[in-house]
Amino acid sequence: MLAALFTVPIASAAPPPAYFVDESKLPFDALDGATAYWGVHSGAGYRIEVPDNWNGDLVMWAHGFAGTGLELEVDNHPLRELLIPLGYAWAASSYSRNDYDVATGVQDTHALAKRFKGIVGNPDQTFITGASMGGHITAVSIEQYPKAYDAALPVCGAIGDYELFDYFLDFNVAAQQIGTGTSAYPVDPAEYLGVTVPTIKANLEAVPGGWPVALNADGTNLKNLTELRSGGERPNFDEGWFFWNTFPEFASGPGNFLFDLGLGDGSLPRAPGSSVDNTDTVYQFDTDPALSPEEAALNADIVRITADPQTRHANGLAQVPVISGDIEVPVLTLHNLGDLFVPAHNEVAYASRVEANGASDLLVQRAIRGVLHCDFTAQEFSTAFLDLMAWVDTGIKPDGDDWLDPAAVADPEFGCKFTDGGHLLATPCP
Repeated sequence: MLAALFTVPIASAAPPPAYFVDESKLPFDALDGATAYWGVHSGAGYRIEVPDNWNGDLVMWAHGFAGTGLELEVDNHPLRELLIPLGYAWAASSYSRNDYDVATGVQDTHALAKRFKGIVGNPDQTFITGASMGGHITAVSIEQYPKAYDAALPVCGAIGDYELFDYFLDFNVAAQQIGTGTSAYPVDPAEYLGVTVPTIKANLEAVPGGWPVALNADGTNLKNLTELRSGGERPNFDEGWFFWNTFPEFASGPGNFLFDLGLGDGSLPRAPGSSVDNTDTVYQFDTDPALSPEEAALNADIVRITADPQTRHANGLAQVPVISGDIEVPVLTLHNLGDLFVPAHNEVAYASRVEANGASDLLVQRAIRGVLHCDFTAQEFSTAFLDLMAWVDTGIKPDGDDWLDPAAVADPEFGCKFTDGGHLLATPCP
């Protein structure tokens, strides 16, 4: 999980890890009426599936964060059972490196698209799809290689790039400051999880054992701050707050997931030095832009972190790439409203950047009422792909949701239009 991102500083002078592909795991059975290909290209494993009635189009798949281990593995495209009967070929790379290495994912996915031409032939059109970190890869790919892709479908994506990591910082330093009266970054993991976090929870709950549901005024302030920093007032946030602060049962244990995201030093692959920054962040407990005395005190006292100048380069693939929003092809996104791992603020940031580039006519975004990460039904994902293809074919832009209108996002019916199926803990539509 991404919680492992910040636990170990990245030593820029260290030799690269010995990543490897277990080639015995690459073969897979093609669906009826299709042919499967697999192999290793430029250090990355790959899979390709081509229908006998190939329509000439290729759909690339960019997988999400796969941990920090040395073995490189390939995902099948999650829409393959839709793609193959419709005549679409697909291809997926393991990438030649693990970790949160977006630049490598961008380069290796593009290299595989070129390799496809040598194995199968030149596609008429090439589309790119990806989830989570793969959404970040997808959004960077269409900017880095604007002539290589004809449309993009990033889902549950980290399409706000460094905004995601700043959010991890925001939650943790705000929880410290509100819950203990002081804040620091980075922290000692053992002391943080063993002493600081239990103290935060105890000081913010209304009754013993009440975290995260029965909160006192300070606890409610942290919850409201987290809602605003993660995407604004919206349906399903309450359920998301409960879920991400109780379950999941991994990392340091149940209820610590959001705290686990603040354990490291902010360094990322290819970007030595801290990549996180809250220098200019204004922390608030409500949508009134005027700071209350409590908000003013928090902003005055909270620890401020400035990103290392070697990080956050606006152009190129040398570091973790920044997404400009300067798009030239149709893009359709999906995001769960209650996801507090890669939160909906990524959609707000992306929409803002696209709008600043005058390209909003090329962007459609859809909110899904769910609290998990990348929790889309087959129907929701399939409909998004088919609507994107229809947009490419006809030039008629499909419907979407407006992430840049806070009133629309806060509406009780936001996310209902494109939610198609049940989701764990999701608030039913009115």
